[in-house]
Amino acid sequence: MYDPIKLRNTSYRSPLQLSTQHGDFIANFTDEQAYIPLELVHNRSSLTLNDHSNLDQSVQGFMLSGPREKVAFQADEVKAALVTCGGLCPGLNDVIRSIVYCLWNRYQVKDIIGFRYGYYGLGQQGMQDHPPLSLNPKIVENIHHLGGSFLGSSRGSPSIAEQVDTLEKLGINQLYCIGGDGTMRGAQALAQGLKAKGIDLHVIGVPKTIDNDIPFVEKTFGFETAVAKAVEAVRAAKIEASSGLRGVGLVKLMGRHAGFIAAHAAIAAREADLVLVPELPFEYGVINGAQGILPYLQKRLDEQGEAVVIVAEGVGQGQAHQPILFKTDEQDASGNQKFGDIGVALKNALNQSFKQAKLAINLKYIDPSYMIRATTVSPADAQFAAQLAEDAVHAAMAGYTETLIGSWGGLGTLVPFAMLKQSKQLDLDQAIWRQVLESTGQPSRLK
Repeated sequence: MYDPIKLRNTSYRSPLQLSTQHGDFIANFTDEQAYIPLELVHNRSSLTLNDHSNLDQSVQGFMLSGPREKVAFQADEVKAALVTCGGLCPGLNDVIRSIVYCLWNRYQVKDIIGFRYGYYGLGQQGMQDHPPLSLNPKIVENIHHLGGSFLGSSRGSPSIAEQVDTLEKLGINQLYCIGGDGTMRGAQALAQGLKAKGIDLHVIGVPKTIDNDIPFVEKTFGFETAVAKAVEAVRAAKIEASSGLRGVGLVKLMGRHAGFIAAHAAIAAREADLVLVPELPFEYGVINGAQGILPYLQKRLDEQGEAVVIVAEGVGQGQAHQPILFKTDEQDASGNQKFGDIGVALKNALNQSFKQAKLAINLKYIDPSYMIRATTVSPADAQFAAQLAEDAVHAAMAGYTETLIGSWGGLGTLVPFAMLKQSKQLDLDQAIWRQVLESTGQPSRLK
């Protein structure tokens, strides 16, 4: 079994009034010997890494998350801090609120702060310009009704040395990092920096990305809400397309390296005629090629008078494919390659191609990306965000560190940061992509 790192021994009985007996009508603690088999992960390859040959063969399963009967902290010695990093995502405030509530009400922890604007808030400049906020249930009581992050968020970070210095001076011994894969890389580097100085500080990650591309995590909070909002955009594109003469509705959705939102939105909406995702090879010739986008859309327009196209933001660029409609070598503050706008590029290319072919087209372009990120969560996502947040607190209180709270089949898991080596992608051999093809009717490959 691949166990998460435990920084402290569990020397105290948990203050939670839970049980270890089944059938006594009292909710139970989670047994530290409870695991979910890695074989389940292998059998669900579309949800994990595509190349299983890179997996550590010693890994047989993930430990289940949840409250432990014995904990590593007494309430009065805990000094906890939260930070939200990267782009916005539905549910950030739900996670913040649930962590504070669980610490304060369940574990009686009264010393909680929130760093402002991501890892920037842990640096000298951030501490000076935007000091941390003291948090308690009253302060965060209603923040889950709002989108965005109550603490603010940003990309990039000051040096690890600066962050370590801030945490050491404040005496923080639990840090909850809420973010995507870049945030988790930063959290791991920070944990290593703390370890090098011998600082007793437990770092726990809560996975946040609407792209749903964190490996060994079945679903991230906000993803379900993002799909629901994306469906609204796809249906709006359908209305625009069907209301115009030879109308084409083009929707760009988020997904830098993975097409999960695009695929799930297409399946849910049942309105798309073509879905393009980063996992598919894409060259400029695919637009005008004999078996490309232009002839395919022309056929759809001739048959039904309208067409809807969904394209993920990472199509034709990034690590998997060279930029073909544009090129940029710039990076954002987190070190990610800045992508060109595939939506605008594809819109212009289609208009130009249809014009050169002397074919009529009435194209309407919709980009709902930032509306999706800033919305509040659905009830199911709110419940899921709370589950992840509470399991994060249970993990830190049990003495774990360098650990991400994952989820498989509705069960919470403890995933060591060391496992998060590459992004998760759609497996085009699996059922999810087959459903896309059945929904759209598009060919398996455009050439």
